Amino acid sequence: MIKVVIIGSGNVAQHLIKVMQTAVNVNLVQVFARNKESVLHLIAEDKITSDYNAIKEADVYIISVSDNAIAEVSKNLPFKNCLVVHTSGTSELSVLDAKNRKGVFYPLQTFSKSKEIDFSSIPLCLEAESETDLLLLEQLANTITQKSYRISSGQRKSLHIAAVFVCNFANHMYTIGNQICEEHNVPFEVLQPLIIETAHKITSLKPEEAQTGPALRNDTKTINKHLEFLEYSNYQELYKLLTQSIQNVKKL
Repeated sequence: MIKVVIIGSGNVAQHLIKVMQTAVNVNLVQVFARNKESVLHLIAEDKITSDYNAIKEADVYIISVSDNAIAEVSKNLPFKNCLVVHTSGTSELSVLDAKNRKGVFYPLQTFSKSKEIDFSSIPLCLEAESETDLLLLEQLANTITQKSYRISSGQRKSLHIAAVFVCNFANHMYTIGNQICEEHNVPFEVLQPLIIETAHKITSLKPEEAQTGPALRNDTKTINKHLEFLEYSNYQELYKLLTQSIQNVKKL
């Protein structure tokens, strides 16, 4: 049985709390949260603490807080020579305090508190300073997902940047599309099959092979009509930039 303490109460932490409580051979012994009320709906009150000195003994301590807070939280931990990991996509191992053994337990997914998620298909990117600790993290990861990967800090940083493009920026495009639809009384749901098919295609094709549209065809008439439509919008320059980027990829 792997004993785990989760430190944090945000999106990622709350999803980890849920999945760790149902994982086989995992004992979620405690959650550290500055605001106990934020996780009371997930775990019994006697398993929550906001006192660093009251943190219980565990095999793995998972710090799941904002990147800016990782160093401070790690520094405040009162114990030594324990395995402490963070869940950040961009932070180095070195952000963790040297008094403990360091690692990374990074779930590559977008998390929202109100949206349930199946952890079994989420890639977990793992890193540790020693083979022994890495094997323990793999054992823990394999209790909640079918996909765990040994990923270095450099590789993890590149993955996180790529994830911003394919997830966060892509979602912003959905936001713009939705705004355009709302402004012209068109239901956004009309676009949803297109969004789903676009995402599905890249499971069998390279993204550049799946690219379609007026920019790829250099359909200047359509492009100019779109730019004219967007003339009084903040999105005209974005449309131009993305069109040029698609065309530059085509030339490579």
